[in-house]
Amino acid sequence: MAAIVKFLKELQSEITCSICRGYFCEPVTIRCGHSFCRACLSSSWRVGAPALSCPECRQDYQDREIPLVNRCLAELTELGKELSSKILQSTEGQSQCVTHKKLFKLFCEEDQTALCVTCCETPEHKSHKISPVQEAAHKYKKELEHIQSCLGKHLEEDEKLLAQEERLAVHWSLIFTGEFHNMHHLLMEEENLCLERIRQKQKASQDRLSQHMQSLQDLMQELQETSHQADLDLLPDAKQLLGRSKAVLAQRAKAVTPELREHPIPGLIEMLNRFRVDLTLDPRSTDSYVSVSWDLKSAKAEEDWQVNTEDSCHPVIAREAFSSGRKYWEVDVTQVPQWLLGIYTPFLRRKRARNMKCSFVFLLHCVKKEGGYYLQTCPGPLNHRMKGPLPRVGVYLEYSSGTLAFYNVLRSSLIYKFHSIPFTVSVKPIFCPGPPLPGINPGPMTLCPVDSHLCACCYSSQ
Repeated sequence: MAAIVKFLKELQSEITCSICRGYFCEPVTIRCGHSFCRACLSSSWRVGAPALSCPECRQDYQDREIPLVNRCLAELTELGKELSSKILQSTEGQSQCVTHKKLFKLFCEEDQTALCVTCCETPEHKSHKISPVQEAAHKYKKELEHIQSCLGKHLEEDEKLLAQEERLAVHWSLIFTGEFHNMHHLLMEEENLCLERIRQKQKASQDRLSQHMQSLQDLMQELQETSHQADLDLLPDAKQLLGRSKAVLAQRAKAVTPELREHPIPGLIEMLNRFRVDLTLDPRSTDSYVSVSWDLKSAKAEEDWQVNTEDSCHPVIAREAFSSGRKYWEVDVTQVPQWLLGIYTPFLRRKRARNMKCSFVFLLHCVKKEGGYYLQTCPGPLNHRMKGPLPRVGVYLEYSSGTLAFYNVLRSSLIYKFHSIPFTVSVKPIFCPGPPLPGINPGPMTLCPVDSHLCACCYSSQ
């Protein structure tokens, strides 16, 4: 009998609707395999709902049509109801005590067992709480009805919360889409302003060069005319002409040497910080001219590094190597008047016949000469002077596209970018804190921590 009861329970679970908790009435089966009463599913898929989903597994559906009645499941439900009724009738004869042949009229709360009047007098149940069957059943029915009511309320509240969450999701999606659209619009405006500033500076630079060229042409014509003058006519103005000629020649260096232009890009460094990596220096990669700190975060030129040394580059290579993804790191060069930054790769896809050394390294070099600071690239055409030294340089590497870019972190502006470098194997960052200048004891070149940030107010307060 226990096996039959177990089978009946399993059958009941298969022919019971999970929405109304009763036997199926016109059962329908949806694509995910779950079945419900036709009326229950129709009520669940209420008109106007933003999305339809299975009430049990929450799988989404686009089709709003209710499926046809599952005839096989309907017949199985009727069979199960009939079988349950027959089993219930067959167990009515079991409603009396086998030992005392009396009806079960009492119920033991501790053992959860039906008892006859004689059973409750036995020592086994004498100290237990005994209640009449009808009273105990009524109490449990009340408690179960209360729980069912609570569950119904909770289910209704959850459905409202789910609908609210769906509305909020749509609402926030629209808000974020609008915010990104505004950001794009603001960036477009900033781009147009930046391009206009570039055009104005370009025109001003061209005007200066044109004026300088005109001065040279006027001077050359005057000198040519002077060469045909008689000696006595030449001498009175010769000294003044010579002075003006020297002044024009002295201005030539400033006129033809371009200045590194700074065009700040809002949010640039914040965006690059998403790809920030933590680097450490490899002390085995350097020599006696450069020392590496104990924490492997800074490098410093030693006193025995002679300025007149033929090899002016003594690099330190990072321990980390990169062969994929996007990487960004920052280097503090505040205490180093001359320095070198870049990447090193042992092999490229296409070999170059000339300058093989520079074909394996891509560098940004800061040089101090004639009282000014100059930035140069190797390889590359950059050779521009700066208004002053850079406090911090950002380096961005994108392996897949072969991109290497250098940034002025303080100004949030681009310095120079290498394009389409043909990487084939991993690359390593490279650093060089020198060569040192005569009579100056330089400080270290330091790798900035991942969580460190630099702004104009912080730098001005140093």
